[in-house]
Amino acid sequence: MNFFTRSITKIFEGAAKAFATFPAAILCASAFTIVTMIRIQLDWSQQEPYNFLFNCLHWAFASGAVFSLAAITAAQSILNHKRAFLIANLIGVSAAATIFLMLYFLGGTQSDISEPRYAVISTIAAARVSVVILISLLIFIIIAAYPKTQSDFARSFFMTQKSFIIALIYGLVIMGGASGVAGAVQALLYHGMSEKVYMYLGTLTGFLAFTIFLGYFPDFRKGIIDKHREVAQKQPRFIEILLGYILIPILLALTIVLLIWAGRTIVSGTWPVFLQLSRIAIAYSFGGLWLHIMVTHYESGFAHFYRKIFPFAALIILAFEAGALLTQLGKYGLKITEYYFILIWIIAVTAAILLLLLNSKAHQPIVLLACALAVFSVLPFVGYHALPVSAQVDRLEKLLVSQRMLEGNQLSPATSEPDLAVRESITDAVHYIAYAEDAKLPIWFDKELKESDVFKSALGFEPVWPEPKNDYKNGNSNYLGTSLNLKSEAIDVSNYQWGIPLQESYERKGRSATIRSEKGVYEINWKIDSTDDIPSLEIKLNDHVILAQDMSSFIDQISAKFPPGQSEPKEASPDDMSLILETKEITVLLVFNNIEISISPQEDHINYWLNLNALYLKENS
Repeated sequence: MNFFTRSITKIFEGAAKAFATFPAAILCASAFTIVTMIRIQLDWSQQEPYNFLFNCLHWAFASGAVFSLAAITAAQSILNHKRAFLIANLIGVSAAATIFLMLYFLGGTQSDISEPRYAVISTIAAARVSVVILISLLIFIIIAAYPKTQSDFARSFFMTQKSFIIALIYGLVIMGGASGVAGAVQALLYHGMSEKVYMYLGTLTGFLAFTIFLGYFPDFRKGIIDKHREVAQKQPRFIEILLGYILIPILLALTIVLLIWAGRTIVSGTWPVFLQLSRIAIAYSFGGLWLHIMVTHYESGFAHFYRKIFPFAALIILAFEAGALLTQLGKYGLKITEYYFILIWIIAVTAAILLLLLNSKAHQPIVLLACALAVFSVLPFVGYHALPVSAQVDRLEKLLVSQRMLEGNQLSPATSEPDLAVRESITDAVHYIAYAEDAKLPIWFDKELKESDVFKSALGFEPVWPEPKNDYKNGNSNYLGTSLNLKSEAIDVSNYQWGIPLQESYERKGRSATIRSEKGVYEINWKIDSTDDIPSLEIKLNDHVILAQDMSSFIDQISAKFPPGQSEPKEASPDDMSLILETKEITVLLVFNNIEISISPQEDHINYWLNLNALYLKENS
C-alpha cells in the first residue's frame, strides 16, 4: 500500500513541479483551458461571431505549449543557466503569439457552410500549425535523449509514450470520479444542474492531465543525474513480454503472409485496389518501425531476428507497393492520397535502408527526415494542397486539348462525344479540382463544373464515372447501388388542390397528415415497413380506406431504368422521381427528393430509402 501511495504522491508532486519546470508550456495550456471554458459558457449564437478568434487562440496556445516544451528542454539540457531558461520561455510564449497573429491575419478563409460574414481557419493554415506541433514533439524526443550516457532515442521515445499513457489513465480516472460526483449531485440534490458542468470538468481534467504528462519527465538540466530518468525510461516486464514474445511473432507471421501475398499477386497479375495497398503498406511499415524502435535494447532471440529481418522485408513489400503506385499514377494522376503515400514511402524506404546500415543510430536521422517531409507537405506550390491540384490541372488540360475543347484559356463543349475512357478521366479530374481547397486554379476553370448541369453545358456531355469492377462469383463485390437525386426543375402542380410535405424520418418511421374538405376528412399515412424498409401510402376518407399502395412496383420501375451498379449519385428528372396514384375519389402525385437502393450480394440483403419531398392531392369530381 505504501508503494502505491508513494507512486501516486510522486505523480502529483511532479505535476506541481511542472509549473516551475515548464512555465511557458503551462501558461499556454492554462490559456487554452480558459478559452475552452469561455466557449463552453457562451451559447453558439453568442459564440459564432468570435468562433474564428477562438479557433486561432486554441491553435496558437496548443502549438505554444508543445513548442515551449521542446525549447525549454533544449535550453536546460544544452546550457543549463537561468538566462537560457528565461529566453526559452520567452521564445515559447512569442511562438504562440506569432502563430496567433499569422492565423488571425493570414489564415482565414470564408466558410462555405456558415454565413459568409464569418471567417474560418483555412485547411492549409491548420495543417501548417499541426506540422509545427508534430515537429516540436519529435524534436523534444530527440533532445530528451541527451546526454548519451544516460539515454538514447529509443529510451526517450518510450518515456514520452509512458508519460502520455500515465497522464491519460489518471485523467480518465479523475474525469470518471468527478463526473460520478456531479451526476449524484444532479440526481439527488440539484436536478436543474447544467450539462455544461461536465464540460467544465472535462476541460479542467484535461489541463490536470497535461501537467501530469509534463511532471512525469525527469530533470533534463545539464550536469544533473536524475534517478527518476532511469525509472521513466525503463520498460515494465509486462511490456517486454507483450512486445518481445507476442507482438514480434505476430508481426513476423504478418511479414510472411505479406511476402506470400506479394508473390502471388505478381504471378497472377491481379492487383488489389491501390487504397487497400497503401493502407497495408503504411500500417506495416510504420507499425514495424515503431516496434523496431521499442525493442532496440531487447536481448531475446526473437528480438535479434526481428531487428535483422524487418528492414529487408519492408524493402521488398515497399518495392511491390511502388509498382501499384506507378499504375495508379498512370491511370488517375497525382492526388492527395498518392501524394501522402509517396512521402510515407520515402520515409519508410529510407528508414529501412538506414536501419540496415546504422542500426539504432538510424533513429534520429529517420525522425529528422520525417520532420523535413512534414514541412515539405505544407509549403507553397509543392504542398499537399497545391501539387496534386497542379498535376490534375495538367492532366485535365492535356485531355481537353486532345479533344479540342480548350484553346487559349477558352473552354468549349465537345463537338462529338469523346470515348468513354476520356469522359471518365475528364469527369474524375474536374471533380477533384472543383473540390480542392486553398489552391490556385486556372482562369478557364469554373468550380461550378462540379454541378452536373454546368458540367454538361460547358463540356457537352454528362459526367461519367468509372463502372466498378464486380465479381460476385469470387465474392469481390461488397456493394451495388442506385442513388438518385431530384433535378432542380419546375413541376406543374396547378391541377392539384393541396400540397403536403411528408419527408421520411428514420426515427418516426413514417409521417401523417390531415386534410379537411367538403367531402370530409382525409387522413394520409406514409408508413415504412420495419422488415424491408419499403414505404407504403394509405389514405382514408371519413375513416374508410380509399387508397392503399406500397412502393414495390415503383421501386421495380426505378431499378429497371437505373440498374444498381454505381455508388455515385445521379440526377434524375421529375418524371422519373414522381409517381401518380389514382382512385375514383382522388388523384395523388408523389414527388421524391432522393431514392437510394443498396444491395449487398454477400449478405443477400437490400436496403431502400425513399425520401418523399411532397404529396399533392386533388379530389376527382
